[in-house]
Amino acid sequence: MKEPRDNALFDIVHREVERQNTTLQLIASENFVSRHVLEATGSVLTNKYSEGYPGKRYYGGNAVIDEVEELARTRCKELFGAEHANVQAHSGSTANMAVYFALFEPGDKLMGMRLDQGGHLTHGSPVNFSGRFFQFVSYGVTESDERLDYDQIADLAAKERPKAIIAGATAYPRLWDPEALRRICDDVGALFIFDAAHVAGLIVGGVHPNPVPYADVVTFTTHKTLRGPRGAAIVCKQEYAQAIDKMVMPGIQGGPLDHVIAAKAVAFFEAAQPSFKDYAAQVVRNAQALAEALAHEGFRLVSGGTDNHLMLVDLRPFDADLTGKQARLVLERAGITLNENTVPNDPRPPFKASGVRIGTAAETTAGMAEPEMHEVAALIGRALRGRDDDGELDSVRDEVATLCSKFTPYPDL
Repeated sequence: MKEPRDNALFDIVHREVERQNTTLQLIASENFVSRHVLEATGSVLTNKYSEGYPGKRYYGGNAVIDEVEELARTRCKELFGAEHANVQAHSGSTANMAVYFALFEPGDKLMGMRLDQGGHLTHGSPVNFSGRFFQFVSYGVTESDERLDYDQIADLAAKERPKAIIAGATAYPRLWDPEALRRICDDVGALFIFDAAHVAGLIVGGVHPNPVPYADVVTFTTHKTLRGPRGAAIVCKQEYAQAIDKMVMPGIQGGPLDHVIAAKAVAFFEAAQPSFKDYAAQVVRNAQALAEALAHEGFRLVSGGTDNHLMLVDLRPFDADLTGKQARLVLERAGITLNENTVPNDPRPPFKASGVRIGTAAETTAGMAEPEMHEVAALIGRALRGRDDDGELDSVRDEVATLCSKFTPYPDL
């Protein structure tokens, strides 16, 4: 029996393809995956149930699935230089949850970066499981240069004696120093956990220090700079492998998403190609070019610029009355997608914010380079200056569409 096509749903999907092809995607946690990643994600592997791990499943018929997961695990270990890899985590949050529950007891004291200065919900936010189950103390950036001060982190760790220090961020535009953090952890007897969700692709691309030789555990998502499917993975030292695997499954997850694990394997394969290093370097060059151009437009760059794929832009010097939320809505009207974000010591609440977060990973994948970044900055400035002028916003949107027509991520979909 031939099933009828769900035209209502697929018409919506087609509109999303059109949106991605014709507007600028500047959200720092997004990217465009390859056709091969799409193919694996949409494969028949979605039909299989395979609770457990290769060679130790609770269901039959998993001989092929075992090969898929083993390929993904092996590639992941080789890519990051790790002793062990778990590729089943559905998301970065569940990866962090598995690590915390595997290695610590509820109520243990941990250290993580402040959410309002660039950290993640799972690094101790009181509305998140991390802040509800564990006692978190937070470190942040300095007021003077808006960067991490490792001496301050060391002093806080010596005072608080946490069981672990969690590194990594969602809105920090500078490089992390894993070697310095390892020394701090060793001085206070803490484990070192690095959440590389945002910078995983930059790590394997050679433009961000690799934390794997220094950290006890590294978690990361596969869908940001790594340019893979939505999901996550965990790499760790062998001594923590059994505890973490048992906490991922059966601790917090049941059946793995085998089609997504296959797509992760594809992403690891693609990230191991020499061309990926060129891509990662171009992501950073584009971010630095865009940051410099935005500064010329009158915006303030938090910490003065960027070393990675993202920048945090303080809107107040550009227009004291403009909130991050207003900027996001205006720019979306003009065909430019990004997100509002608090800046360090922001007087506004997170839902309004005084800044926006901008990333270059997706449009670098689409083929844009430094000249296009200067054009993007000019379009952002024009749209925000003319935010009350529908004609100006329409004009910017038309120019965005013209620019994107030269760099279409999915011309054949």
